[in-house]
Amino acid sequence: MTHLDALPNDRFVLQGHGAAGDQNTQIYGRDGRRRRSFVMGHAVEYLMADRRHHVWSAYFDEGVYSDPISADGLVRWDSGGNRQWGYRPPEGIEYIDTVYAFNVDDGVAWANYYPTFPLLEARTNGEIRLRKSPVVAPAGMAVHGEQVIMLGGCRQPDRLHRCRMTEQEVLLVEEACLTLPNGAPLRGYARPVGRGRHLYLRGASPRQWYVMGV
Repeated sequence: MTHLDALPNDRFVLQGHGAAGDQNTQIYGRDGRRRRSFVMGHAVEYLMADRRHHVWSAYFDEGVYSDPISADGLVRWDSGGNRQWGYRPPEGIEYIDTVYAFNVDDGVAWANYYPTFPLLEARTNGEIRLRKSPVVAPAGMAVHGEQVIMLGGCRQPDRLHRCRMTEQEVLLVEEACLTLPNGAPLRGYARPVGRGRHLYLRGASPRQWYVMGV
């Protein structure tokens, strides 16, 4: 799997195939020339950047159990490829096996992960918060203030869960069945992309995207 995202100052980061330990991630400038190569680890599930020069990488189990960089499950880098932080769950909390749903906004990342599917809030100022969530294995999410929308989960890929966050948990407010704008059933979609309050979906056509927000 290959991951690509934009960085500030017209740069972009590309993470591709490679064995554990390989310099499998490159940063390119606006002229298309490679500026930096570095090791991001193995089995990257998500790679997303924000406008504050942070790059977040989230992993699935093949990397978590086999690669020392991937072992944290969620890692933050600066936009030059230098590792800044790795997730360490509080005592008594399960570590990350696989990140299922992911959302990045400026200075914060949100993750829902296996095996217990809490909602993890990780901020660049060092603040970490875990909330118990009623949604199991969501595919994507949008977050704004105290509001969270989760798509999928509970073996229902078209189910939309509108939730509200408290200090310690995520409360389900309403459920609905998400359809396409023309009312047609949402039968399949590529992996959703969550950026702050927006959730982006791509259907059968690679040129057609849908967006919803909180």
